[in-house]
Amino acid sequence: MRDWLTWTAADLGRGIEAGEIDPVALTETYLDAISTHPYAERIYTHVTGDRARREASAATARAKAGQRLSLLDGVPISWKDLYDTAGDPTESGTLMLKGRVPDRDAKVVQNAGAAGLVCLGKTHQTEFAFSGLGLNPMTQSPPCVNDHDAVAGGSSSGAAASVAFGLAAAGIGSDTGGSVRIPSVWNDLVGLKTVSGRLSLDGVVPLCARFDTVGPLVRSVEDATLLLAALEGRTPIDVAKLSLDGAHFAVLRSTPFNGIEDAPRVAFENAVERLKSAGATFTDIDIPEVEEAITIGATLFPAEAYGTWRDEIEAGQDKMYPPVRERFLLGKSILASDFVAGWQRLEVLRGVYREKTINFDVVVLPSAPLQPPNMAALLADDVYFTQKNLMALQNTRIANLMGLAALALPTGVPSCGIMLQSTCEEDLLPWGMVVEAALA
Repeated sequence: MRDWLTWTAADLGRGIEAGEIDPVALTETYLDAISTHPYAERIYTHVTGDRARREASAATARAKAGQRLSLLDGVPISWKDLYDTAGDPTESGTLMLKGRVPDRDAKVVQNAGAAGLVCLGKTHQTEFAFSGLGLNPMTQSPPCVNDHDAVAGGSSSGAAASVAFGLAAAGIGSDTGGSVRIPSVWNDLVGLKTVSGRLSLDGVVPLCARFDTVGPLVRSVEDATLLLAALEGRTPIDVAKLSLDGAHFAVLRSTPFNGIEDAPRVAFENAVERLKSAGATFTDIDIPEVEEAITIGATLFPAEAYGTWRDEIEAGQDKMYPPVRERFLLGKSILASDFVAGWQRLEVLRGVYREKTINFDVVVLPSAPLQPPNMAALLADDVYFTQKNLMALQNTRIANLMGLAALALPTGVPSCGIMLQSTCEEDLLPWGMVVEAALA
């Protein structure tokens, strides 16, 4: 039964559908794995065992009655610490919210429950989700599955680790500048960044509400498609098989390759060659407006983050890891007029980006330009932390700034990935399926 811990969520769902897997036994297998895992306390903030057992029992009864709610009915998943779950601590990875216990589930948690998914518990994250590294010395720093002395990627660090270490069938994270995709690529998972506004943020502790998005960290593109449907409360997107023969992809050059390390660069180029061998054609493009958007983002992200948490940041400086607190404080001196002008200009740049990419099926780029840094090195040097954090977010934040959907996929090289970008999930996920198959 422990083999279940490595199955995709979809395969577990099919096993339940066929009567070969009992949701109660499946959930107990995950709870047992969590209770005995050496990194469990670094991955989970809170295990909701009683809730999981109740939900699993209900899923078993539905399966026996032939009344399953979805393919994923009875499949156990984890939730990042910023999703409200009624009666359980939801503290967004910060001591400033210690003891915060909501009285109702977030809307996406409600939707997942309506699809029959089982809540295993809440996972660790960066403070207020404001870092791409996943280092949180104030609470816990989950390890990377490929290097236990390295960070897991952030801010959805625990969400990634819960899946990568076999302690959840899927993890639900959030992505404001890369927080689903960075931990996904560093832990060899699939990560979906959804378009802003597609999934409800009701009951989600905010960072930058205009950029915050909900997204799954999973083992396959099929899982990402099914989780998107569950979180949205809709039927899954049609991912009928496309063909790479005749596909026309763009490689976004310049910005995503600035300072890139050898391993992710070589892994990306090798992945492109494999896709070419499968029939895809590639065109290198350079969009200077991307660099301008990143410059604008240096105003927009910290301004909104500080504006959202100003009172807590000013009152609780001893409760926050200094390098993360400094990121918030960057927003303190930004003028409201610069924030408004920045958003107005960004909307123009989004239009330019879409015009320049409209003739391509998807745009591809390396998921991250570096591999996961060592935790001790990050803790020893605040300047090093800041440099690596900005580098980690270099490629992923492009999709956030341009208002796109993005999908991070493993290349087969540990902690090195390829990322697909498109204007919507309906276009993105079918291409993700064929790219995943070609790279498997």
